[in-house]
Amino acid sequence: MTRQHTSAFGWSLALLVATVFCGLGVWQLQRMHEKQALLDQVPPGREKAMTVRQAMQAPRVLHWVRDRLQFLPGSILLDNQLRHGRAGVKVYQPARADDGQVVLVDLGWLPLPADRRMPAITPQPGVQTLEGLWAPPPSAGLALGPALAAADQPRTWLATRIELPAISRALGVADAPMAPQVLRLDPALPLGYERDLELLPNTLPPSRHLGYAVQWFAMALAVLVIAVVLQWRRGRARR
Repeated sequence: MTRQHTSAFGWSLALLVATVFCGLGVWQLQRMHEKQALLDQVPPGREKAMTVRQAMQAPRVLHWVRDRLQFLPGSILLDNQLRHGRAGVKVYQPARADDGQVVLVDLGWLPLPADRRMPAITPQPGVQTLEGLWAPPPSAGLALGPALAAADQPRTWLATRIELPAISRALGVADAPMAPQVLRLDPALPLGYERDLELLPNTLPPSRHLGYAVQWFAMALAVLVIAVVLQWRRGRARR
């Protein structure tokens, strides 16, 4: 009975580990398909610019948006953003459209010094005509720990990922719908900071996700193979 219990425990542990590895492999495949679907879209031209309201109702993910938006107080600094080999933060500020829709506006990237002192942020004021790419927010990856922490400036939060419900509560706009997309400002606009319109900035390409998925599935198979070999050797030893 003891050997049977040991064998059952070993197989249960092996199956559990293999299941976890397979789950991670499936998650990597999902990320690959999501990013590939985004890359397969052709970014629309500026001549087909929509308002925020039209973009919210359109079936496609990517749109060129031009609209008058009222900037709201508060800044979100997205941490761990690399650019030209330097670490920095992306700066986001909420803005409200005429229909009440609140959207995060990507104002661009700022470098961080070696002591990681947060840069001084000057919020954008009032109502302005903005245009840029209506696109998904940066990928969050594995959500570990809290999404937001208060920075050392008034109404400024340091974020490890773009988690819209938490951001909405922190900014005090939970009573209004927050758009699931962000407005990545046209780099030609004379406001904000250094930026571009790259679709997959600071993240893994689809091919890398596929490679990681293969590795996870291979590890799951290896665990099962090892369990079979150990079971076979245990059976031979009892003969």
